[in-house]
Amino acid sequence: MHADTSLYATVDCDVLVIGSGAAGLSAAVTAAWHGLRVIVVEKDEVFGGATAWSGGWMWVPCNPLAQRAGIIEDRRLPRTYLEHELGEHFDPAMIDAFLEAAPNMVSFFERHTALQFADGNAIADIHGDTPGAGTGGRSVIAAPYNAYEAGKLLKRLRKTMRETSFMGMPIMAGRDLTAFLTLTRSWRSLMHVTKRFGKHLIDLALKGRAMYLVNGVALIARLAKSAEDLGVQLWESAPATGLIHEHDRVAGAVVETAKGRIAIRARKGVVLAAGGFANDIERRKALFPRTPTGHEHLALPPLSVSGDGLRLGESVGGQVADDLACPAAWAPVSRVPYKDGSFGHFPHIIERGKPGIIGVLANGQRFVNEANGYYDYVAAMVAAAPGTEVASWLICTHAFQRRYGLGVSRPFPLPVEPFIRTGYLKTGHSIEALATACGIDPIGLSQTLAEYNRHARNGADPQFGRGTTPYNRKQGDAQHKPNPCVAPIEQGPFYAVKVEVGCFGTFAGLKTNAHAQVLNGEGQPIAGLYSAGSDMASIMGGHYPAGGINLGPAATFGYIAGRHLAGATAYE
Repeated sequence: MHADTSLYATVDCDVLVIGSGAAGLSAAVTAAWHGLRVIVVEKDEVFGGATAWSGGWMWVPCNPLAQRAGIIEDRRLPRTYLEHELGEHFDPAMIDAFLEAAPNMVSFFERHTALQFADGNAIADIHGDTPGAGTGGRSVIAAPYNAYEAGKLLKRLRKTMRETSFMGMPIMAGRDLTAFLTLTRSWRSLMHVTKRFGKHLIDLALKGRAMYLVNGVALIARLAKSAEDLGVQLWESAPATGLIHEHDRVAGAVVETAKGRIAIRARKGVVLAAGGFANDIERRKALFPRTPTGHEHLALPPLSVSGDGLRLGESVGGQVADDLACPAAWAPVSRVPYKDGSFGHFPHIIERGKPGIIGVLANGQRFVNEANGYYDYVAAMVAAAPGTEVASWLICTHAFQRRYGLGVSRPFPLPVEPFIRTGYLKTGHSIEALATACGIDPIGLSQTLAEYNRHARNGADPQFGRGTTPYNRKQGDAQHKPNPCVAPIEQGPFYAVKVEVGCFGTFAGLKTNAHAQVLNGEGQPIAGLYSAGSDMASIMGGHYPAGGINLGPAATFGYIAGRHLAGATAYE
């Protein structure tokens, strides 16, 4: 993918960023604030990448918002947690670079840009029994954003994911989500939902889209607005097809545009932030476990996230890490059928920890603590699923679905029948009938439920210890006693949704150093080439110790790359 630039029109800049998710925009904004001329090129016709479809949470230990709330902890605590979680994949240089820069990244954006934050001080790390695990204060998210402030830029930004929004309205974890789940049980929740949805309907009528942005779309809108304010050139529909490699350094890239091919020469260097390889079938086939054809997988990122950055890096000697504990950030995903014959993908993040639901394999047996992290759920499914198909079924009662929802089927007062008609939900008045509808072993499922219910009536789960960690309890229902994560599954009709292996993105990216510089086969930096986000090998080594371990390092190493390109030393 080397590029001959002699036949193309040429544009000059200091820094070229390839990709417009959190990593790419973080690098662009940081470099531009330091006085560099920056161009961001995006393959898709809208900016935001997979970040725009994400929950938007970032894992940032010792962040300023936590400190302002009185949550003060020594950096050695999250470092200890990562040492134990990552084991042989713990890289001291990369982890220390992250832990030092991450709080400064948040401070920089807070002070100098449109990116403002809200805290996640009540969010615990996933594995509460691991030494150094945090019970809160390590998470931040972009503050809600009034999209009217984005002006003409807004229509160039990716909208929220169809399956995780309600009529295009993104719903933020925390008070927002709690209100939607309890609107029939609380006047305060009903008022909150009525106000939010009423405002959304007005925005739909006036603008045709959500204008109160939260989660990943808020993060992208705030970063893109910051970039625009700093004079960053934003080019959409402009895929990079080859790097310009001259005099032993990367000096730009050739980009396809509506006006033809353009050689963008970057005096300082290029940042690869194209989002990893979630939809690169050949690389999935080579690296994903139990994926013989590459298609046994429901990736959540947009289809354009297909490994461009990795291939560009490899073309000049970059090395893709293939020795991680896992190549991807697993997520349990169900296929959502639509009337036109297409399918969407729904990530099962919320309902698995609620009381009155279990996950079972085709043999009818449970295989994991369902209230644990989404990565843990899938990792256990991959390891335990019998036969060639890696799948499980989440099973609950009608009462559970009406209270919490099941997958893309929303709770009361929204109807459940359309999802039964399309086959998204399987149903049965008895457990045996449900098992038959799903293709689950009916005897195995009956035995599993009998054993589960015997303990669940007392709020216990001796098999997997559900509800015993702070993370579990946060995923549960605080109003349910004695265990917010455990309730029996007894009264039909029963529902089930099929869950398959999916991912939020990939871990196996280009090897870099602590400055986000891409390394060659000898472990030396490739002059002028940087990588961040999913194009960079995950600093977590293929492990998933906490929510936000994709976007936290993505924004941080984008920030690190921007500073290094600008020659910055002291933190601003």
